[in-house]
Amino acid sequence: MSKKEYRVESDTIGPVKIPKEALWGPQTERSRNNFPSGELMPLAIIRAFLHLKKAAAESNVEVGDETADKGAAIEEAIDQLLKLNDSELRKDFPLHVLQTGSGTQSNMNVNEVVANLANKLHPGLNVLPNDDVNRGQSSNDTYPTAMNIVAVEALDKLEPAVQHLIDELKNKQNKYWKTVKVGRTHLQDATPITFGQEVSGYISALKHDLNYIQELKPTLYELAIGGTAVGTGLNAAPGMTAKIAGKLSRVYGHEFKVNTNKFWGLAHHSGLDVVHGALKTLAADMFKIAQDIRFLASGPRAGYHELNIPANEPGSSIMPGKVNPTQAEAVTMAAAKVFGNDTTITFACSQGNFEMNVYKTVMITAFLDSCDILTGTITGFADKMIAGLTVNAEKMDDLLESSLMTVTALSPHIGYHAAAKIAQTADKEGTTLKEAALKSGKLTKEEYDKWMDYMAMTNVFQTNPEK
Repeated sequence: MSKKEYRVESDTIGPVKIPKEALWGPQTERSRNNFPSGELMPLAIIRAFLHLKKAAAESNVEVGDETADKGAAIEEAIDQLLKLNDSELRKDFPLHVLQTGSGTQSNMNVNEVVANLANKLHPGLNVLPNDDVNRGQSSNDTYPTAMNIVAVEALDKLEPAVQHLIDELKNKQNKYWKTVKVGRTHLQDATPITFGQEVSGYISALKHDLNYIQELKPTLYELAIGGTAVGTGLNAAPGMTAKIAGKLSRVYGHEFKVNTNKFWGLAHHSGLDVVHGALKTLAADMFKIAQDIRFLASGPRAGYHELNIPANEPGSSIMPGKVNPTQAEAVTMAAAKVFGNDTTITFACSQGNFEMNVYKTVMITAFLDSCDILTGTITGFADKMIAGLTVNAEKMDDLLESSLMTVTALSPHIGYHAAAKIAQTADKEGTTLKEAALKSGKLTKEEYDKWMDYMAMTNVFQTNPEK
C-alpha cells in the first residue's frame, strides 16, 4: 500500500498499516494478514456481537460503569451497522473462522469498528475499543455468548422447515392411507403395508426429531457473559450481566439467562454439542427417508417404480428424458456433511483445556452449517419432491400380487411349516402363491380367497396414523 492508501495505528505490540478507509483497527488488520485461509466469520456471529455490545453499553450506563455520552455513541454506531445488508456489513468484518480459537480477533474486530464509527459520528468523544466497547467483557465470555445466540437463531429457522415437511408428508399419508403395497424388511419382500402407514413412520420420526431439538434447545439459553477472562467475573460491574440477559431476551424472543456456572460456560460447550446431536439424529432420519423415497421411485422400467417423482430438471447430459431423484440426493449429501460436522463439534468440545475451550470458532461454524443445509434441503425436499409425489398403484398391485410373503396370513390356519412349504414351492416352480397353495391340498379356493385379504393384513383400520 502507498502512503495515500493507508493510515498507521498502534496496538500493544507496535504500529500497523491499515487501509485508510477501513473502520477496523490494528488487531483486526493483524488477524487479516495472519489468518487468510478458509471461510469468513459468519455474519450471524457479527450481528449477535453487535446486539451484545449494544446491550452491554446500555447496561454499563445503567449501572453507572460508563458515561451516558459514550454509551449513547456506541449504541448509535451499532444501530447504523445493524441496518446494513450482508454485503455492506461484510466490508468491515473481513476475518476468517480459522483464527484464534477463542474468537478474540473477531471480538476485537467488532470493538474496533464500533469505536471508530462512534468517533466518526461524535468527533472528540474518544470512544476506545477495549475500555469502552469491550467494557466489563472479554472475548472469552462474549464469543461463547454470541455462539449460543446464533445457534438458537439457526434452530428457529430449522424448526419450521421440519414442520413443513411433516405437513407435506401428512398430505400423502392421508391420501394413500388405504393404498396397499408390499412391505419390505432386510431388502426382501415382507407382509403388506399401506403407503400411508409407511409415510406415517416418516412423520413420527420427524416429530420425534423436532421434539428432541425443542427439548434440548433451552440449554443454549445459558449465556457465558459475565465470566470475563476465566469465569471469575473480574471487571464486570455488579448487575451488568443480568441486564444484558434481559435486553438480549427482548431482542431475540427467548429467555436468556446468566445465572449459570461461568467456569463451565467458558471451558465447555456441552449444550452446543448435545443439541447438535439432535441435528445429527434428524440428519440420519432424513437420510433414511430420502433413501426410501428414491429407491421406491427407482426405474421407471428396471427398478421398483412404486412412486412417481417430479421432474425438476433434466437428469442427464446424454440420456434424453431421464429423471433423477435430485432432491433426495441433496438431502443425503447434507446428512453426510452434518455427520462430519458432528464429529468436528464433538472433538472441539473435548478440547476445553483448563479455563477455556479454544476451538470455539470452528465449533459454531460447523453448527451453523448443519442448521443451514438441513433447513435448505428439507425445505426443497418438501416442496420439490414430496409435494409432487404420486403413487404408481398398478405397479404396487402387481408386486403385491406376485409377492410370496403374503403367505404369512395362512400360517394361523395351516401352520408355519405348511405355509413355508407353499411359498418355497411357488418360488421354485415359478407359479403364483395361490396355485401352490391349492396344489398343497391344505386349503380350498374359498378359504384362500377369504384369508388372503391384503387390506386386512395391514390392520389399517386399527392403526392410528397420529402415533
